Amino acid sequence: MARKQKFPHLLGSKWTAHEPQFGWRHFEVVNRSTQGQWVFAELVSTCDPTVRFWINAKVLQDRFLWQGGWQPLYRSEPDVG
Repeated sequence: MARKQKFPHLLGSKWTAHEPQFGWRHFEVVNRSTQGQWVFAELVSTCDPTVRFWINAKVLQDRFLWQGGWQPLYRSEPDVG
């Protein structure tokens, strides 16, 4: 029986970083690599394709750091009054 692949839908997935990564927040997974028990994803900025980096795919599951999909960014309005 074939072994189940970790993170089967990783390639092509879209992500929003809660904090800017290399100046950007919206990324897409364009490549994946499995090294032993670890799975890595290559993320590319959607606004600047020259910004690329590899990350442990397990980190993408941390909802305090990443959110699935391209999410709108909200800026807090200064209190008036």
